[in-house]
Amino acid sequence: MLQNWIMSRGRIGANPILPPAIETVPVIPRGNLAEDERSTIELFRQSSKSVVYITSIEVGRDLQFNMLEVPRGTGTGVVWDQQGHIVTNFHVVGIGNRWRVTLSDQSTWNAEPVGFAADKELAVLRLEATPEQLSGRIFPIQIGTSRDLEVGQKVFAIGNPFGLDQTLTTGVISGLERQIKSESGRTIDGVIQTDAAINPGNSGGPLIDSSGRLIGVNTAIYSPSGASVGIGFAIPVDTLSRFVPQILKHGEVIRPGLGITYAPDAILRRLGLKGVLVATVRRGGPAEEAGLVPTRRAKDGDILLGDIISKIDDRVVTSVDDMLTILDAKEIGQSVELLVIRDVLEAPREVKLSVRLQQLE
Repeated sequence: MLQNWIMSRGRIGANPILPPAIETVPVIPRGNLAEDERSTIELFRQSSKSVVYITSIEVGRDLQFNMLEVPRGTGTGVVWDQQGHIVTNFHVVGIGNRWRVTLSDQSTWNAEPVGFAADKELAVLRLEATPEQLSGRIFPIQIGTSRDLEVGQKVFAIGNPFGLDQTLTTGVISGLERQIKSESGRTIDGVIQTDAAINPGNSGGPLIDSSGRLIGVNTAIYSPSGASVGIGFAIPVDTLSRFVPQILKHGEVIRPGLGITYAPDAILRRLGLKGVLVATVRRGGPAEEAGLVPTRRAKDGDILLGDIISKIDDRVVTSVDDMLTILDAKEIGQSVELLVIRDVLEAPREVKLSVRLQQLE
């Protein structure tokens, strides 16, 4: 049918139907980028140089004892200094025993662990390379502060969500002083909440302000589906500034303590009580000097409960997690005021004690 129609159109005297002329669609040149667009583009160009892609690998052997390398996960990190130290989340590197880091120039390097702070969701790796090899390849990120942040100010997240490297998302600070749980179950205080999209793979990447300064490390999202729903969390940079130097120096975080051991929370819960029960007191330590009473056995064999710590520097203590979180903000050698409940099962009374903090062993 189509062929007959074409032939009939071509006969002498026929009136051929010509197709309409196709007009060229004009391309309208755009004007200059808006000032905020130019600022964001420049911010990304500069800050993305400090962002790295981390692959965690588990090394093992198969049934024939051949060496195997199995990728276990990916994440993001930031360049901390010119020595090739990379800061990221603990859960990014905690699932492997070997790590590879891809820099912004796409070169890939093996990395070794310097130290971890699981309670703070922090880890530090070091690139296995000489300063000469890294020259011109690494760009330490600019360090800012988090103590002066305001809800509503602009923030930018750079990371590798779902393996898509060098991804930029934008948003604002949605809230401050949030609490989240670390991989170890400990509470992390002072966390930044943002609506900048943070997805799997963003973990360990930087949250930066409009000046390109690091203000946090993206750590977690709140999401029933596992993808971003506009509620992301970042460890504040002031926490990094305090603990990363300790990891670099000691391979771990050096924590202040009271010089005691404590009973599990479940013991006091069974008694309907809150606080931290002192189990033992270190001999010759500051807690013993201050008069803190441990749990002990009476002559007749009965267990006599020790002091129950209910407040530290007027902050209420309801659990071991509360106590450790409060002490983490203190310094070794600093004195704290304890409010303890003594003889809780016989004749309860409150006692105030001053204890000088010592290095936790």
